[in-house]
Amino acid sequence: MIESLLFMLILGGACGSILSLASKIFYVYEDPRIAQVEYFLAGANCGGCGFTGCSAAAVAVVDGKAKPTVCVISDMETAANVAEVMGMEVGAAEPLLSKNECSGGTRADDRYTYQGAPSCRAAEALLGGRKVCTIGCLGYGDCVKSCIFDAIHMGPDGFPVADEAKCVGCGACETACPKGIVHVRTMSERLLHFNQEDDALAPCQQTCPAEIDIPKYIAQVRDGDYAGAVNTIRERNPLLLSCGRVCPHPCEDYCRRGIEDEAVSINQLKRFAADYEMHSGERLPIPCAVPTGKKVAVVGGGPAGLSCAYFLRRLGHDVTILDAMPKLGGMIRYGIPEYRLPKEVLQWEIDGILNLGIDYRSNATLGADFTTASLREEGFDAVFLGVGAWNDYTLRAEGEDLNGCYTGIDFLTRFARHQQGDSDEDAIPIGKKCVVIGGGNTAIDCVRTLVRLGAEEVSLVYRRTRKEMPANDVEIEAADHEGVKFHFLAAPVRVIGDENDQVTHFEFQKCELGEPDASGRRRPVPIEGSETLMEIDMLVTAIGQGPDVSFIEKEDAIQNLQTTRWNTIDADPEILQSSVPYIFTAGDSYTGASLVVEAIGGGRRAARAIHMYLSEEELVPVPKSLQKKHIPESLFESVNGVVQKKRAEMPEMDVAERIQSFEEADLVLEESDALAEANRCLGCCRICYNKDKEAA
Repeated sequence: MIESLLFMLILGGACGSILSLASKIFYVYEDPRIAQVEYFLAGANCGGCGFTGCSAAAVAVVDGKAKPTVCVISDMETAANVAEVMGMEVGAAEPLLSKNECSGGTRADDRYTYQGAPSCRAAEALLGGRKVCTIGCLGYGDCVKSCIFDAIHMGPDGFPVADEAKCVGCGACETACPKGIVHVRTMSERLLHFNQEDDALAPCQQTCPAEIDIPKYIAQVRDGDYAGAVNTIRERNPLLLSCGRVCPHPCEDYCRRGIEDEAVSINQLKRFAADYEMHSGERLPIPCAVPTGKKVAVVGGGPAGLSCAYFLRRLGHDVTILDAMPKLGGMIRYGIPEYRLPKEVLQWEIDGILNLGIDYRSNATLGADFTTASLREEGFDAVFLGVGAWNDYTLRAEGEDLNGCYTGIDFLTRFARHQQGDSDEDAIPIGKKCVVIGGGNTAIDCVRTLVRLGAEEVSLVYRRTRKEMPANDVEIEAADHEGVKFHFLAAPVRVIGDENDQVTHFEFQKCELGEPDASGRRRPVPIEGSETLMEIDMLVTAIGQGPDVSFIEKEDAIQNLQTTRWNTIDADPEILQSSVPYIFTAGDSYTGASLVVEAIGGGRRAARAIHMYLSEEELVPVPKSLQKKHIPESLFESVNGVVQKKRAEMPEMDVAERIQSFEEADLVLEESDALAEANRCLGCCRICYNKDKEAA
């Protein structure tokens, strides 16, 4: 007994000594801050931070591999407590939100009957799922089951809907979705996302140069969520008031309803939502990302420059706009007449962009008042060139420099500046018999302006037929109603003046259409012996315009800035970076004269590239799966279940009244009409669409 007791005592002492020695040899120090950091974390172990749990996240914070804002489901107070433990600045982080990109749901047709487990992953394993749409939601709610915060549920139409108030951005839903249609993104990531070939896109959204989520904002208008509609549009287009008035809405050409009925008045609904905010008396808040400390100079305050500046500011960068004119707006201020886009409406929109904290300098001309080199010396990390296309093309015909002869942009700009009181020049004397040469929107703007200025007879001369006119059909019709005379198949020959060099006549030659030229339109061929004289006292040539890149010659630092044979700035088509690495471009200075909405879309693309450049990321092209053409499977020859419903047409001022002033001629839809029009929308996705209830 005693021997056993002594043996156990000796054995215990030996083991204790060994363990004591081992604890010193194999001792692992644990930083006490790990426990303190973990104490303040949420304890949900959701994995949304990217680590395997809160303990792992706490270790990452202490090791410097994660920021105090690591916990995606906690508030800034938690981040502040973690930062205090670490002796760090708390900084800030953008919230993550879940969004489902598919609206197919129960609308999507089945390829076969599925009788397996009610699981998206199980269903996807069988030929990609039962739905005809290969990228759409399978409808079994794996994303819903994965969310421990009850922030996502299956909506009445059979696809998941996230509750932004509950969503913490943990990413569990995105991981659970086998189709990859549920995405958890920050605001910046949403702003930087461009349409991809495998996105669930309606044909109208595929067509929009600004890539606006058209079905979403129309649904929001239908539901009375006008503020939501504004926010949806503004995520892609900061100039929604302007576009609602001047956009030629190519999206409507691909509206599925238009296959069997009239297309939805997409642009009118955009204007309705935009006007709602302006007339509400309160601006909707526009969030911006955490400041990056980077500075960008945006040269040119037109639609491309304003768009680029807006998105760069929202991405957290400091932005300064420099513009040669007295006021911002570029061509949409000085080239688009008041009756189409009132200056007070434009200014309200520009003020909203500047209110984000964007600085601007007016009457600042590149090459004269500053250079790109001087901007770099001021500390700007990148430069965006959106100098527009202000140089009018000329006829190169005899007599076009006579008194009473003007070019389109010069005429509109001088009149606009005089009208706004920011020019010392005398007003342009308006003739009684005026001729405008051209067939684009600028030519139409000129003739309609001359009508309002009191010209007795206004004619438009175009060398092709009305069918080939590039101007917006709505504008051509309006000019016709306002009394403009059209002379088609007429090619300019020369301009004739009197002994005082004052224009008196215009000579043109009749034409017939021949073979198509490079533009795809049939080439006008003059008919011998068909010369015709018109008595006139004013001529405006509006046959197109291009950029002025003479500033390149004035600055040694950018002599290697390459241009094209069309005198536009050359740049990588995917990222809009020029041959000078810190210079980017978009808009008319890159494309030549084009649509306002295309300039806006280009400005956002350039902002993305500049953001990557400033973030010192590898400046890679936009992904190869970028949606550049219409997705073939989304284009239908016919649709079922559509009942004829009258389209809400744009209300407009009476012709006799509107030609007496420059008041806005095109009016906004009444609320009842807007709601009825929004209900005409089929809510299309890539393949799915709603059927009218009357046809169900």
